[in-house]
Amino acid sequence: VVRMDGIGDMVLFHQALAVYSDVFEIPKSDITVLGCESWSSVADQIFEGYSLIFIDEHAFARHPFYRFKIGLMVRRLNVEITVCDSYFRRAMMADSLVWISAANNTIVSLPFINEPTRTEFTYYLSQVDKIIDTGPYPTHELIRHYHFLSSLADREILPLAPSLSWREQVPLVNGSSPYVVLNPGSNEYGRRWPFERYLNVADLLLKLGYSVVIVGGRGEYSGDHLEIFGEDKRMIDLRGKTDLPELMNILEHAAGSVSNDTGPAHLSIALGTPTVVIVGGGHFGSFVPYPKHITPPHVRFVYEEMSCYHCFWRCHKRANKSEVFPCVSAVTEKKVINMVLEVLP
Repeated sequence: VVRMDGIGDMVLFHQALAVYSDVFEIPKSDITVLGCESWSSVADQIFEGYSLIFIDEHAFARHPFYRFKIGLMVRRLNVEITVCDSYFRRAMMADSLVWISAANNTIVSLPFINEPTRTEFTYYLSQVDKIIDTGPYPTHELIRHYHFLSSLADREILPLAPSLSWREQVPLVNGSSPYVVLNPGSNEYGRRWPFERYLNVADLLLKLGYSVVIVGGRGEYSGDHLEIFGEDKRMIDLRGKTDLPELMNILEHAAGSVSNDTGPAHLSIALGTPTVVIVGGGHFGSFVPYPKHITPPHVRFVYEEMSCYHCFWRCHKRANKSEVFPCVSAVTEKKVINMVLEVLP
């Protein structure tokens, strides 16, 4: 099973993988997942019982010797069936791994194809045994996974909302008051809801008796809270200070979270934490918001629809790549705060 995608995509796929054993009538120990190094640190628990191989996607794309080494390892697996159901995927990443596997039966979903990728996909798709159309754009990824499985099983398999079980650990955030997690970062500058608005949400949370924990990866620093909140001990800044298992521990024990459209939002939702996600329109409906009938009751998606939705983040309305997308900045504090008040305990 080729899953060369990010943390959020992994969360959306997790529940579907559990059905593969039934569909292919094999124990899950006979299923090998080719996954991204970015989520390898949590995979042993999340995908317990499966065979797991992790690939550095950046090295695979850029370094021929690493690519050759991985290719040789994948070929030596000598698998019977290789599948890949990702819709937004890179042919030279996912489809090349399907081809390299040299499986007796190769099954893939019909991917999103545009003119720059048409030649690559035309070749790789010509090499597989079966192509499954999981729906037109912008069918949600959750729905696509189960369309793929339903086609393989020749029966309808209903989609499930994301859900993750995580090991119980002592909370990393100590304190007498419950806390809410704010995730103001993103690897794409445009998806970062303005930091000063996050600080206004933080101010409200402090007045309601919550502590505030700010999280984010290295390189996702959005601004400083000290000018407004000083040395207030209830403001806990952990940006760049946690690994993925620690982040999951923080999210699992939180009273709630507010996040941009990025991996931690999906993690928070799947862990059952009350979650508010601020959504833009680049490929609206493909990943967020979730379809209403499988959106958990503890989740709210906040957005402001615009005529330029579905631009695939190729926004012509901002002056440079460091500016926030207008569809993201159009989401008001009032909307976000109202949703936060709805979901918090």
